[in-house]
Amino acid sequence: MIETRLRDGTKVVVRPLTAADRGALAEGYRRLSPESRYQRFWVRSGGVIGEAMLDRLLAVEPGKHAVWAVMDPARDFPGVGAASFWRSEDEEEAEFSCTVLDADQRKGVGTLLLSLLWLEAMRLGIRKFVGYTMPENVSAIRWMRDTGAQGEWDGYKVIFRWDLDDLEQLPATPAAVELAERLAEFSERILTQD
Repeated sequence: MIETRLRDGTKVVVRPLTAADRGALAEGYRRLSPESRYQRFWVRSGGVIGEAMLDRLLAVEPGKHAVWAVMDPARDFPGVGAASFWRSEDEEEAEFSCTVLDADQRKGVGTLLLSLLWLEAMRLGIRKFVGYTMPENVSAIRWMRDTGAQGEWDGYKVIFRWDLDDLEQLPATPAAVELAERLAEFSERILTQD
């Protein structure tokens, strides 16, 4: 568990999710706007997440899958956002994805989660993240690009790749500066875990 602050000064706790978070994860999904659910999960479904998706998100697979959440303990519903990675067949690459509740976007939640999962991935020998988004998700595309990911369109979706070993390639954007600061803030704590 890590205690820190968001860009607006809000005190938050960041920690890995466990099976005990099943109800909270389902409630967080329900609280997403239909558009946010579509942009993240690529399906036009109601506000109920399926049991199979909950099982997949909360599956404990050390070294292969990690899922972390940002919580605001001062709220009745503390969930703010969550992010995960799944290691690919290429052992040095993992798929990264992130979801932030609509009201908490643009506060640095995604960048905070990216930094922690970036460090966790590096600790496990993962050297690249790949992320996917739809071409109309301009906000996500801008954020990925601004945090140093290189993107390409494959005719259906936009594919972004972060090189986790190359911080020198981070662009001169506020998001990349914030990412570099977060990486420095948490690197010793995460990289030295057993």
